[in-house]
This record gives sequence, structure tokens and C-alpha cells, in this order.
Amino acid sequence: MSNEKNELMDKIISLCKRRGFIFPGSEIYGGLANSWDYGPLGVELQKNIKNLWWKYFVHGRDDMVGLDAALIMNPKVWEASGHLKEFSDPLVECKKCHTRYRADQMPEKCEQCKGKEFTAAKQFNLMLKTFLGPAEDSSSLAYLRGEIAQSMFVDFKNVLDTMRKKIPFGIASQGKAFRNEITPGNFIFRTREFNLMEFEYFVKESEWETWFEYWRKEMLLWLKEIGADMKKVHEHEIPTEELAHYSRRTIDFEFDYPFGRKELYGLAYRTDFDLKNHMEKSGQDLQYTDAETNETFIPHVIEPTFGLDRSLLVVLLSAYHEEEERIVLKLKPALAPYKAAVFPLLKNKPELVKKAQDIYRNLQKDFNVAFDDRGNIGKRYYSQDEIGTPWCITVDFETLEKDDVTVRDRDTMKQERVKVNKLKEYLKHEQPIS
Repeated sequence: MSNEKNELMDKIISLCKRRGFIFPGSEIYGGLANSWDYGPLGVELQKNIKNLWWKYFVHGRDDMVGLDAALIMNPKVWEASGHLKEFSDPLVECKKCHTRYRADQMPEKCEQCKGKEFTAAKQFNLMLKTFLGPAEDSSSLAYLRGEIAQSMFVDFKNVLDTMRKKIPFGIASQGKAFRNEITPGNFIFRTREFNLMEFEYFVKESEWETWFEYWRKEMLLWLKEIGADMKKVHEHEIPTEELAHYSRRTIDFEFDYPFGRKELYGLAYRTDFDLKNHMEKSGQDLQYTDAETNETFIPHVIEPTFGLDRSLLVVLLSAYHEEEERIVLKLKPALAPYKAAVFPLLKNKPELVKKAQDIYRNLQKDFNVAFDDRGNIGKRYYSQDEIGTPWCITVDFETLEKDDVTVRDRDTMKQERVKVNKLKEYLKHEQPIS
């Protein structure tokens, strides 16, 4: 990593902590490696990405329904899915200090002790184990889910019976997944506990290529929607010998992070692997019957997977700009933690403060907005620029006479007068989905 790129990553991490986006996990106890907590602004940005994704892929379509499933499932699920057997990484260990590395990311010498001798590679299962009940033995062994996909296969029949959807249709979900990664790192890029957004799209086998191409294009449109720097987005076709055990074709959407070109999203054709295996292992009929042709078959599946944490990181990296006098996050308004900030021109003028508070309370009914009366106006502007607030609203003496305010645009820094009763309409003018 070049010094310039290393500096950018350091600046992003520093901004995230300083302004309340992301904190090191368990920091007062020395932290926990690669554990991160989303702070007051980070949780808003995260929530806005999730909500926009749900509106874009679920509420905005007739062929998608949602699901929120349990984190811990019957262990037989992971046996049927192949995760207990296939979900692993090659592991090597430094013979001198016992530091472990993924075999495909092994350094020339150990980063801890500089030793150069490593053990032969062995497979290391990524599933995180836990126990249910008072006894910690094989009868109470369970796993924190390694992906969120399996619940959508296990509940396929329930969704089909209750929602009466016709193929092609999808089941969407968002939530936590857990992997006992050997070498997590690079801030929130790779962690053992992470957030996913994905859907399983059920199709006829004969139509899988059509739908694969359709969802490939939709994923690129989504990246534009959240403001990703598209010059840094690349598609990588996974070679046949490197495909996951369930996949016949996979494309990785990669991004040029400061630490290199690495995976952002994945698009996989899972065939009928999952439904067929769950049908065989559970004894339940998971076939679909076409009401028009009376044809009965096991659907095939296209799976677009979106990492929420990586989405957030890419949004921050793409939005971060340094200008002569300020740092600014040029976030899409639909994603910004605060839609607007309201200021009284002077803190020591009660009539201005009261009017600003009244406007703030009224806007608060429809938007997440900030109120700030600290320091001078310039400092308040730059403080809001740094966290990505699209508009700053200043209440001045003219407001008391004409009932209008100064609205400043974050990106252009241009100001215009807007009537107080038109503010909500003004803030809504940029639609969240293009």
C-alpha cells in the first residue's frame, strides 16, 4: 500500500472515530481485534443504506418479499448446506510463534516474529460454534450462521404457501453473519461479525442465464445509486476451480480500496443445490408447481449478495473529499446521517434561538436533523460538511421579518433564501431512488 493510500485509510478511520461513525469495539478494555461499533452517526448511515436497499429491491418490486430469520438454526441445516464440510480456508502456522495465516495470503516471513518456517496448509472451518443449554457437549452444539442465505431456503415452502408468489420471485433478508476468519483486517472490510443484505431469486433452470445478467446490471445500478466511485468498480469472473461448493457461476464485484482491489459484492448461480439438499435431508417437499402448466420442479437460484459493512466503507471512501479549507463527505442526501442542520445566526439572541428551535422541531417530524448553535457560522458549516449533512439552514434577523431562511448547499456552498413553510418540500426535492 502506497503512503498516499495508507494516509487515506488512516484519515477515514480517524474521521469515523472523531465524528461518531465507528468506534473500536470494547475500547476501554483494550479492544478486541477487528471488532467495531457503529456510533451515533454510523448507525444512521448504516440504517439509511439498509432502508434504501430494502426500498430499492423489495418495496419497489412486485416479485420480492422479505424475511428476518433466527441467527441460530438447527445444526442439521449446516450439514445439509455443506458448510460443516466445505466452509473452510487453508491455514498455515508460524513454527516459531504460532501466528496463523491463510495459506493464500501467507507472507514471506512471519509479521510477528520474522520467522520463515511455516507448517503445511490444513483446512480450517469458518463456522463459529456455540452451545445451547447448560451442557457443553456434542448434543448441545450449535453454530452462529455463517451466511444468511440458508434461512431463505429453509423457509421457502412457508413463504410459497403464505404469499402465493409465482416464479420468478425472490426472498430478501438483512442481518448478521459470523465467520471465524483467520486474517480479518483493514478496518470494517473483513471482520468475524458482519452485516449482509441479500436475496435468493428463484427461477426456472432454463432461464438462469437471463436472470443472472439482469441482476448483474441491477447490482451495478445500485452501486451508482449509493454514490460509489464507478471508476473503481470492477467485475471478476471466478474461475471454475475456485467456485464455492454450491455455485456453477459467480461474479465478484471488486473495488479499488486503499489497500488494494478486493471483493465488494458477489453474484452467484447456486443452481438447485440448496433446495435439493434440504429436501433430501429434511424429507420435506420443496418443489414448486406451476399453476398454468402443472409442471413440478425444484427451482434454481440466482443470489446477489451485498455486504453492508463494505457498502458503508465504499460510500465513505467515495464521498471523502479534501478541499482547501474543509473536509467534506459528499454523501447522497438519502444516505446522510442528518438531512439538514438548523442554526440560529447568534446564540445570544433568544428570538433567533427560539425561531430556529421551532423550525428544527417541525423538520424533525419528517427528517433526522441537527441543531447547532456553537461557535461561528463558518465553523458550524465545516463541521456539518465533514459528516456529510447536505443542507444547512440559518435563521437570521431577516427570518423574523420575512419568515424565510438561508439554505446553504454542502457541495456547492451556494446559499439561497427559502420560505420556512417550503423547507420540507425543498429537502424532499432529491428523491432517494432515481
